[in-house]
Amino acid sequence: QVQLVESGGGLVQAGGSLRLSCAASGGTLSRYAMGWFRQAPGMEREFAAAISWNGGTTYYADSVKGRFTISRDNAKNTVYLQMNSLKPEDTAVYYCAADYYQGEIMRILTSLRSYDYWGQGTQVTVSS
Repeated sequence: QVQLVESGGGLVQAGGSLRLSCAASGGTLSRYAMGWFRQAPGMEREFAAAISWNGGTTYYADSVKGRFTISRDNAKNTVYLQMNSLKPEDTAVYYCAADYYQGEIMRILTSLRSYDYWGQGTQVTVSS
């Protein structure tokens, strides 16, 4: 059973940056594709970014493309989300998730149902 714990959230002004981390325990992430999702108040959880199991391919929602970067360090069993040029509309709880998927069809990783494990989330608030 893989447990995921997010960290790095907080309050930041518009235009600022944050780096989220997602640390795993209870198992290795090396065979899992990883995703970051976010959920704003009153909204459905939505896809933000994903990275393939080997780190070779990344995929982003249009709303974050060019501003967010997903990466992973399998030696540290950790996935990251670097968020730059933050906007108030980025305010949400951010969740990481693990999907036991070794394919290259990244569009699959945009679906919540594809994932096997989820973290509890970390709050990101961007003030204007």
